[in-house]
Amino acid sequence: MKKRTRYLGLDVHAETLAVAVADGGRGGEVRSLGVIPNSPTSVRRLVAKLGGPGGLRACYEAGPCGYALYWELTRQGVACEVVAPTLIPVKAGDRVKTDRRDAEKLARCYRSGDLTAVWVPDEEHEALRDLVRAREAAKKDQLRARHRLGKLLLRHGRRSHETAWGTKYMEWVRGIRFKQPALQHTLVDYLAEVEHCAARIERLEQAIAEAVETAAPAFREVVAALQTLRGVALLTATTAMLEVGAFSRFESPRQLMAYAGIVPSEHSSGGPGKARRGSITKTGNAHLRRVLVEAAWTYRHRPGVGNKLRPRLKDQPEAIKEIAWKAQHRLHGRYVRLAARGKPGQLVVTAVARELLGFMWAIAAPIERERYGLVENRKAA
Repeated sequence: MKKRTRYLGLDVHAETLAVAVADGGRGGEVRSLGVIPNSPTSVRRLVAKLGGPGGLRACYEAGPCGYALYWELTRQGVACEVVAPTLIPVKAGDRVKTDRRDAEKLARCYRSGDLTAVWVPDEEHEALRDLVRAREAAKKDQLRARHRLGKLLLRHGRRSHETAWGTKYMEWVRGIRFKQPALQHTLVDYLAEVEHCAARIERLEQAIAEAVETAAPAFREVVAALQTLRGVALLTATTAMLEVGAFSRFESPRQLMAYAGIVPSEHSSGGPGKARRGSITKTGNAHLRRVLVEAAWTYRHRPGVGNKLRPRLKDQPEAIKEIAWKAQHRLHGRYVRLAARGKPGQLVVTAVARELLGFMWAIAAPIERERYGLVENRKAA
């Protein structure tokens, strides 16, 4: 006899899991099972206590604890989904929040189909994404270190006409000597931190290049194809692939743009003709938006194939090259038209970034579907 489906809600913390289960059927009981340690052994005991993985569906909110629990449950054969926290229904008058109530709410909403699942990477994919995000963190640390050093020199009247942070500029900084020993020690410390950050970024970028070379063929092919677009080199293409997961899980580029939070917000009510659109939603992936905007700035230049882009076009199919060339003309024209209308530069480049993401989808999604059959869950948030 087939087991009735039971819906498991898990409120996940670093050390504990609050557990609740909802029996199948809209009127089924929702009950708390208490709190257990957040460990593989405790999770296995919980699954056994509930009669095994058959008929059991689990969910928990995406958060700082990552996907370790998801991987553990799926290894045990339990159907599990990680849900978007910001899309969980909230009652306006509910002012009591506890772990037990959160777990019961997850179980109840999961049973009624009111939760939105996020795309979950496998362990290899997540490892490479962590590496790319480590490089992003290193760039932020480098910017802070450079600001400290630059402001120190400015406060003490030391200025250079060399290009900031270039080779000659760094030689000039290394040659600076202050009379006060305390100030000289400060300079040496700030300079060492800037050089340390530069070396750290170089190591991470080398590690990323090596990791991409050893990645799955499907991943490498899509990354290479994305690099035919202007402004999309190895790091940008890799970041886009890792943050999107699979372009083919989106049925249209509009869905992908909404996922990235790069579409305008809207507040339209009161009948026809009352459409009011505002700034972009920013509800999606911030890492993806950042690299898109950085790449979009290159389309202020006229279409062309430079020395950096030409090697990336080599050995790519003509159909992909045509899409990339079409993107150069369309996005440059878009930039020029919006700038001519007096739009702020940041608004213009955001509009270009949104369309650039559409061209990425046009290149990557057919490759994933036709050659590798990578059609992912389209409910993903």
